Amino acid sequence: MTNGQVFKHYVWIVNTLRHGGRLTLNDLNERWVNDEVADGNPLPRSSFNKYRTAIIDMFGLRIECDKCHRYYISNPGNLNGDRLKQWMLSTLTTGLTLSSSTAIRDSIILEHVPAGYEFLPVILQAIREARTISMGYQKFGFEPYTKPVDPYAVKLFHQRWYLLADNRERMSIYALDRMRSATLTEERFVRPADFSPEAYFAEYFGVITDGTPMEHVVVRAYGKMASLLRTLPLHATQRELKGGDGYTDFSIDIRPTVDFVSELLSKIDGLDVLEPASLKARIRGIMEAALARNP
Repeated sequence: MTNGQVFKHYVWIVNTLRHGGRLTLNDLNERWVNDEVADGNPLPRSSFNKYRTAIIDMFGLRIECDKCHRYYISNPGNLNGDRLKQWMLSTLTTGLTLSSSTAIRDSIILEHVPAGYEFLPVILQAIREARTISMGYQKFGFEPYTKPVDPYAVKLFHQRWYLLADNRERMSIYALDRMRSATLTEERFVRPADFSPEAYFAEYFGVITDGTPMEHVVVRAYGKMASLLRTLPLHATQRELKGGDGYTDFSIDIRPTVDFVSELLSKIDGLDVLEPASLKARIRGIMEAALARNP
């Protein structure tokens, strides 16, 4: 059995119990056979128990049995507190669903994912083992170069993977699709015990962390844009303030970098910046420059 088939079994069991409630092994087995999870073969109890153990290790979810011999996930909220495991389950579910939908591939439209993800295994191993990597890199419009960097974290943003690393001069962000090579070295580094990648990015939107001063931003969203912001907040600090006739105001405490400004501009047809005045002027200046280029 391939790793892909095994992951398919884990994901099927997790999702079936998450959405189907408490089920006996017979109930699970009936659904397992009907869904042809294992080409129509039944789910043996011994295999199910092995999968339960693996699911704890992979997703942190415990599958327990009640007095009526029904199985259930006893700690479903565990996923809510772990974005990595939540993302991993979502990604595996999507990937396995798409792999079984090749007959309708023309009806599935996906975003292009740039190159660079092939370096993830090396980078993640380096982070795990605190090992320096020798990185070949080329910025847009510049000559390629190779240098040692100490990898601290990776971040996915707008379909691109980025590496946060100490390049011996400062902390920097590198786009994996601009990498030309990534090789493990024998050199070790010590990451500060109090360093938190989550905290490092907490005051920003996206991946640019250039020290832009903190601002209390207030935006006014009109019509459906207000519903969109409630569903997909711009930042963890977003708070709903008040509503009026066809609009809702939201506040965000953030460092408004280029990434954040670009996000605001992408929603400008349904959103106005009210505060601070400097950000409002910045948005206006960008729009006026665009109009000047296309009178």
